[in-house]
Amino acid sequence: MLRYFVADLHLDSKRPDIIRAFVHFLNEKAVHGNELYLLGDIFEAWIGDDAAPDFLQPVYDALTCASQSGVKIYFQHGNRDFLVGQAFMDRIGAELLPECQVIESAHGKTLLLHGDQLCLDDIDYQAFRKQVRNPEWQAAILSKSVPERLELARQLRQASQEQTAQKAQDITDVSPSAVSQTLEQEAAPLMIHGHTHRPEIHTEQSKTGGVRIVLGDWDTHGWYLEQDQKGSRLYAFKLPDGPAELQDYLAAPD
Repeated sequence: MLRYFVADLHLDSKRPDIIRAFVHFLNEKAVHGNELYLLGDIFEAWIGDDAAPDFLQPVYDALTCASQSGVKIYFQHGNRDFLVGQAFMDRIGAELLPECQVIESAHGKTLLLHGDQLCLDDIDYQAFRKQVRNPEWQAAILSKSVPERLELARQLRQASQEQTAQKAQDITDVSPSAVSQTLEQEAAPLMIHGHTHRPEIHTEQSKTGGVRIVLGDWDTHGWYLEQDQKGSRLYAFKLPDGPAELQDYLAAPD
């Protein structure tokens, strides 16, 4: 079983280089795997499946091609693309995951999250998250016209940027207690998430020594996690198609 994991690409018309790099990754790397996990904030903004931006057509095509070639694609909502729905999943041949998904890997139980639900010290953000994840709120937003939704997305992005700039870094990072509690609750040795834009492999994350792999955001580099029966490997490559740099995680047990 060969799996790939990515998050936080924030695909946007202002960064055609990231769009090209992701299409290259899909066509040259992900298409050779068995599964591809998109763990949130793949899109900088998503205002509804009925208004999927045309400039991302190469991405839609590459994802569809991968799924049609036999790659199972899984999508998890982030804080930017929480309005991605079943219609878009059907379009690209993907499956929508809950906000916390458990899979089995060479390391045992593995938890997949976007990661924003772990940032419990950011009280204002958690209130925002609760609002935008509410089905009634989402239905109300989707009932608005496309121009109205575009304006709302612009306002939300601006507010997010302003608030993040004013917050201490430790507030916007994950809460250690939330990490350990989640790992212990699921009796899982490994957690994979994005959101924080702080790629790293953390050990000793729970009483039983859990490991937490944080996926990187795509900016000057692209990031992906490769996982097979030998273990998990976190890669970074310079955009658009630079050589990969490697961080090793533990190998599979005998």
